[in-house]
Amino acid sequence: MTTTGRRALLAAGAAAGATALVGCTSSGGEGPRRPGAAEREAERVARAETALRARSVAVARGLLERYDAVLAAHPALAPRLTPLRRSVAAHVGALGEGGTDGEDTGEGGTGALKPAAASAVPSASASARPTAAPSPAPVPVAADPGTALRELAAAERAASDGHTDALLAAPPEYARLLASVAASGAVHVYLLTEGARA
Repeated sequence: MTTTGRRALLAAGAAAGATALVGCTSSGGEGPRRPGAAEREAERVARAETALRARSVAVARGLLERYDAVLAAHPALAPRLTPLRRSVAAHVGALGEGGTDGEDTGEGGTGALKPAAASAVPSASASARPTAAPSPAPVPVAADPGTALRELAAAERAASDGHTDALLAAPPEYARLLASVAASGAVHVYLLTEGARA
């Protein structure tokens, strides 16, 4: 093949490639473009992750409500439970980052609010937001502090198990967070049960 022939072939190939490329990316006024398989899969994964985050935050919030109820019923347990409650409040915020509102852990979203006040007085941000459903019924708490601690430990165990079960469906970064929260919950169970005896 001569030099001219090679150049002509190269030019023709480049022109055909450019035409094909423009044809693939041009909307051409045909109406809305249908998403490809990769885009649909990415959307499905994003929806699944959002749902997983919402479930994880709901589990952590339920546990936080239980801590608040126990502390309201048994204020003498505050020195023992307040650090654990703060940890659970931080979990609510961490689990909700990047997709779910995780701010409802007390005034300012810090989780540093005194537990009894958090359950008795709704935060300013909570009262300013419209709610679709009425507030949940108060969490029942045993009259005996020891029984209340055992029930709280059972709730911690259930939350930890729930986070562990969610690991398989979670994306890698969120799975690491869930694993950390589940491990923390296991430590809380120990501190609520065996730690009291040590």
